[in-house]
Amino acid sequence: MPATPRPLAAAPAHILPDVLRPGLALVFCGTAAGKRSAAEQAYYAHPGNMFWRALHACGLTPRLLRPAEYPQLPDYGVGLTDVAKLHSGNDDELPRDAFDAPALHAKIERYAPALLAFTSKAAARAALGRAADYGPQPERIGATRLFVLPSPSGQARGHWDLAPWLALADVVRRSRGA
Repeated sequence: MPATPRPLAAAPAHILPDVLRPGLALVFCGTAAGKRSAAEQAYYAHPGNMFWRALHACGLTPRLLRPAEYPQLPDYGVGLTDVAKLHSGNDDELPRDAFDAPALHAKIERYAPALLAFTSKAAARAALGRAADYGPQPERIGATRLFVLPSPSGQARGHWDLAPWLALADVVRRSRGA
């Protein structure tokens, strides 16, 4: 009697879907979805998170978007992803094997945004394998330039500074020829 083939295991679902497509000016990369974002199925959903306010304040969106409107970001040339797609929670709660830098690098090489901005030093360290200061980074992923920003998380408020976000927006505007 022939063996019954077992169904292939489905790939684990991402906590939040990537918002990626070719031709984006900028992709933001966090470490992982926070608990509130995972629960609401929306990026940077905690009310104390400065992400959406920073995007608007530095002119990357023409109005203040709500977290649930994250699928609209490509209309503004912006995408979203995380280094840890299968886990949620605070950085210190994530397992050591949560971060998948090779998968991130492959996505960035595939979609080739002009810029990839890490929304924290922790996300940059997980993706680059080294500590990084705020601002532009010397290496690239494919043709994509890299930038590190202060975390917009309310838990990182003591390190919050809009200036690097404004500098990033200036780089984006210059790359668009605006």
